[in-house]
Amino acid sequence: MSSTALAPLPPTYTATRLALHVVAEHVVSPARTHATGNEIALEARPGGFGSPAFPDGGWVAVDGDRLIRRAPDGTLHDHRLSTVQAAAEFAGLTATSTLVPLEIDPVAAGVLADLFAFADAGLRVLRAEADPADRPSPIRLWPEHFDIAYEEGDETAGGRAGYGVSPGDENHPEPYAYVGPWTPPPAGPLWNATAFPGAELTYAELRDAADPTAAILGFFRARRAALQREPG
Repeated sequence: MSSTALAPLPPTYTATRLALHVVAEHVVSPARTHATGNEIALEARPGGFGSPAFPDGGWVAVDGDRLIRRAPDGTLHDHRLSTVQAAAEFAGLTATSTLVPLEIDPVAAGVLADLFAFADAGLRVLRAEADPADRPSPIRLWPEHFDIAYEEGDETAGGRAGYGVSPGDENHPEPYAYVGPWTPPPAGPLWNATAFPGAELTYAELRDAADPTAAILGFFRARRAALQREPG
């Protein structure tokens, strides 16, 4: 995994993040559930995020400010995101009454897409290092919180945790990397999060790092090592 420069967040970032979160939770994830019967998780995709392939070979994804639908026959269909209702209809879902315009700036959407790609690449490196005995879960982009993460570690020993990256939330206006232990960790400088028991690394800290890739992996590895040493 090579070093990646992270772009500054444009003024339109938060509005775009919130709009794309709505699309993830109310369009793309329901399209996967409709196709599979129960699956909700998404994944990072070029240009943004989307569903894994459906059983029939189709999928739905966001690329910038556009929704892309792959039909079972392999043809691609393109829709510019405007309202949740229009996006849902395009994805083949029952129409909703949500006509509020989606405020999506293509530049900000590109920054978000790059963040998810950066996070996915780092998490893949980290997960590949995991001991199989620690049962690393698949990497998933969760529509409810709009974060990309996976879990690993021995739960009975207090070492299981989620490792992930959030594009921002109600407590964080900017993206951040996090480690969320299932068992609250002891107090200490490694565990600096304030909105949840765990650790966080801010987007500003990642951008200031000479090598953001090394910075995020170092952050994850140090907490994983600490959890493996700490008693449950």
